[in-house]
Amino acid sequence: MSTITNELFIYNSLTGQKEKFEPIYENRVGMYVCGPTLYSEPHMGNMRTFINFDMIYRYLLKLGYQVKYVRNITDAGHITNSAGDDVDSIGKVARLEQVQSLEIVYKYNVNFQELQRIYNMLPPNIEPTATGHIQEQIEIIEQIIDNGFAYVVNGSVYFDVRAYSEKFEYGILSGRKVDELAEETRTLNAQDEKRFFADFALWKKANPEDMQIWRSPWGNGNPGWHIECTAMSTKYLGSQFDIHGGGLDLKFPHHEDEIAQNCGSLGCNPAKYWMHANMLNVNGQKMSKSLGNYFLPKEIVEGTTAVFDKPYAPNVIRFSMMQAHYRSTLDFTSDSLNAAEKGFSRLSEAIDKLEKLPTAETSSQDVQAIVASFYKAMGDDFNAPILLANIFEAVKYINSISDGNASISKADLELLSTELTSFVLDVLGLSLSKASTDSKLAPVMDLVLDIRKAARENKDWATSDKIRDGLAAAGIVVKDGKEGTSWS
Repeated sequence: MSTITNELFIYNSLTGQKEKFEPIYENRVGMYVCGPTLYSEPHMGNMRTFINFDMIYRYLLKLGYQVKYVRNITDAGHITNSAGDDVDSIGKVARLEQVQSLEIVYKYNVNFQELQRIYNMLPPNIEPTATGHIQEQIEIIEQIIDNGFAYVVNGSVYFDVRAYSEKFEYGILSGRKVDELAEETRTLNAQDEKRFFADFALWKKANPEDMQIWRSPWGNGNPGWHIECTAMSTKYLGSQFDIHGGGLDLKFPHHEDEIAQNCGSLGCNPAKYWMHANMLNVNGQKMSKSLGNYFLPKEIVEGTTAVFDKPYAPNVIRFSMMQAHYRSTLDFTSDSLNAAEKGFSRLSEAIDKLEKLPTAETSSQDVQAIVASFYKAMGDDFNAPILLANIFEAVKYINSISDGNASISKADLELLSTELTSFVLDVLGLSLSKASTDSKLAPVMDLVLDIRKAARENKDWATSDKIRDGLAAAGIVVKDGKEGTSWS
């Protein structure tokens, strides 16, 4: 009989290896994750990062930790381009749409909150905004200046990488060497103000066209790209906390510069464990508008993207994401999503059977070993795909019991039922009620769509449209594609 263990190992991007998770304060975890920048709707790759850290948050709660989860919202118009250009993306979109910056921010914040609901993400404990913490950002910059790691030029403040490198290691997270960065540096706006090409802006003097401007000791301006996360993470989690997470694309320069700012102001790396979620590919290629494989999180649910021939339920999308480790690249294809749809249906049906299973004096399988495999998978750097593989071993067992080919005791059934549903619902964040409903509704919908198909073949457009519109009114979307008609 296997022993269930709550031991957890996390791959630390800072050290490049898995380490046993030991929080700074016993039974308490501080976790900061970089949130959305509100000048557009997050694309599906962004959502993969947020969903993965939602799963990580959920498992920490499952282990009994008291977690303070902070995920910021960037609503300040500042440097948002990873190449370092002085681009106020929020202001740029606001000017294009001829509205105030706060209208853009509010619009996309409402959108993001709706996406959290659609994809069944738990809200963080604290969701601070950059504009609500300008004073804290100014205070951090003042500390960095006082410690000799920043300088003021023409109303702007720059981080002094050379001065910093005399005491700390710049590039400790990403492995980038300062000398190598020179080859990657393009001619940037205000580059001539910097003492050194690798220096980055902490505060930028306001331009006449800026739509968001704040007062500071150095004159009117707006914050740099990286300083907001340093200010907000340390305000709510302290000078050093347990986990800092985000997408792999943020590793350099954003997270590297966060470490520099934290060391430059408070003398320490902000996080004990750095975690990075990998990218999302679509049909074997990086998601890109130029490649025509770009889509938004709502579009795939509504079936309004040309990338796929039919819509997919949020549960199916989330289930599909869990089939790849958070540090691995995930490839979205019609085949993978269709397979996820079938797999999710199988899982839902098996869980529906749990309460109807007959019990016996003894179990034909070691149920505690099955449950222990769930914990072992997640304890190995949150290995969701291995967890799913182990869950489907449990599904096979459940189906064998249902078919009369295996047995389970009452005590073991209670253990399996409790832990299986907990890992599926509470850890993976899947909602089984919708899948169960879809499974039972499928035969009815097949009949309805056959009737609609016959009406269309007979050119009875009135009946065809009446069926489609009636289903839409009931919350069922029908989409006609190349390979036939689908519904969700």
